[in-house]
Amino acid sequence: TSCKEAIKLFEASDDNKQPGVPTAELEEVRLCPISLQQPVITKLDASLGQLKKCKQLRLSTNSIDKINNLAGLDSLEILSMGRNMLKKIEGLEPVAETLQQLWLSYNKIASLAGIEKLQNLQVLFMSNNMIDKWTEIERLTSLSKLRDVNFFGNPIQQKAAEDGSWRIELLKRLPNLKNIDGQMVEDDEREQARCG
Repeated sequence: TSCKEAIKLFEASDDNKQPGVPTAELEEVRLCPISLQQPVITKLDASLGQLKKCKQLRLSTNSIDKINNLAGLDSLEILSMGRNMLKKIEGLEPVAETLQQLWLSYNKIASLAGIEKLQNLQVLFMSNNMIDKWTEIERLTSLSKLRDVNFFGNPIQQKAAEDGSWRIELLKRLPNLKNIDGQMVEDDEREQARCG
């Protein structure tokens, strides 16, 4: 299914919470053709650019292997691309100014290179990927607005959780976090990271 076809399917589906609203005016768009018994999306195309007012774009549960063609998504705040075939973070420059939440769980991402451009990012969901080095986590230090992360199921999280150091080590590097892996940061954890 192409993005263009998926947009048409979405407009006619029960998922569309704004029926009758022109495509360019839709604020929340879910392009998941498999839920409508249609083939999955494998590539992003320029037809996404027509979603000028879209604040939340959900592209989860497809077979997309590359983030691209986001030009024109001038209002995008939440991009959900969990359960795809992504190997790296790329192509986000057109939405870098507006993007506040990036949901990339259940992909094949081993590096956070490129994330530094998202200066307004507040939420990063990266569970069940392939992040295995602290140097990758340290790429997030430039994102001063980042408050909520999920790295559960990544090799780095699993290894550090075994010895009980995961949350404290993460807080040492990212002291402004409020939530880690779905759990609020406690004052004593923050203190331990500060002293540690």
